[in-house]
Amino acid sequence: MFGFASKDLGIDLGTANTLVYLKGRGIVLREPSIVIKNTRTNEIVAVGKRARDMLGRTPANIVALRPMQDGVISDYDTTLAMIKHCIAQATGKAPGKWRGGKVLICVPYGVTSIEQRAVLDAARAVGASEAYTIEEPFAAAIGAGLPVWEPVGSMVVDIGGGTAEVAIISLGGIVSSESIRVGGDEMDEAIIQYVRKTYNVIIGERTAENLKMGIGTAAVMNDEEADVSMEVRGRDLLTGFPKTLTITATEIALALKEPVMKIVEGLGTTLEKTPPELASDIMDRGIFLTGGGALLKNLDKMIAEAVGMPVFIADHPLDSVALGTGRALENFDRYRSAIERPK
Repeated sequence: MFGFASKDLGIDLGTANTLVYLKGRGIVLREPSIVIKNTRTNEIVAVGKRARDMLGRTPANIVALRPMQDGVISDYDTTLAMIKHCIAQATGKAPGKWRGGKVLICVPYGVTSIEQRAVLDAARAVGASEAYTIEEPFAAAIGAGLPVWEPVGSMVVDIGGGTAEVAIISLGGIVSSESIRVGGDEMDEAIIQYVRKTYNVIIGERTAENLKMGIGTAAVMNDEEADVSMEVRGRDLLTGFPKTLTITATEIALALKEPVMKIVEGLGTTLEKTPPELASDIMDRGIFLTGGGALLKNLDKMIAEAVGMPVFIADHPLDSVALGTGRALENFDRYRSAIERPK
């Protein structure tokens, strides 16, 4: 696909999606972080978009795996397959044939040395000559255009598929941070459980995600929003037959109340640990939301009301981490102090 001279890559290895930034070109790939594996033969059947299309449509011996769970590597071989596939797609090299170049990979704040080593080993195993990690909230802040090197407090909340990373950054470092095990996946699960308890109907993960993206909201602000609805199909637990339901935005807000409140509580915990001077900066400058979860309707308004501070959504919330990783890669020497060396 991209026979490009540069061999340096930035990888946002997310729970829901993996993005690849090619130095000198920008983001060149976005793939779902899903691997389909045959449990009888241990063979990797499909990766990325092709794997996503197979979800819920496979026999018992073909399972869907996510390389990352709650922001950390859950299975080394699956992660290796995901990274190998993405590098092949981004560079135009056959899987396993790419060699050379720096690879900079995002990891959650507070990742253990064992988890970090697994990420770096996976990068080297697919051909990287040098492998480094950068903390996800710091990369998100760079990607959102926040003044990370200035002596002022910047607060970023990166809501991904598996975790919400809350961090306060000043002078090129993370002053305080909180990793909350809440993200898009837990929101989807909350919708599934709501439909099951309310209607005795089972819906799939993709249906729940479609509901979240179609009419999902953190709070209903007016009657017009409350009337928005969407039809979905699921399986009736009593009869076993397919059933069509009409779900409203008000119901989705009710289903998402618990995961949304966990994010708000994590914000409060991080602010409690913040020095008064930086807290004052954040009061003036506001909180910035990045990640796919930032796109949940009215989430910014709900957080602003709960914490009494202005809340803004980054210009490109889905790409913030990958863009920040890329900028750190493009200016490696400048960002070297924020880039983690192997522990």
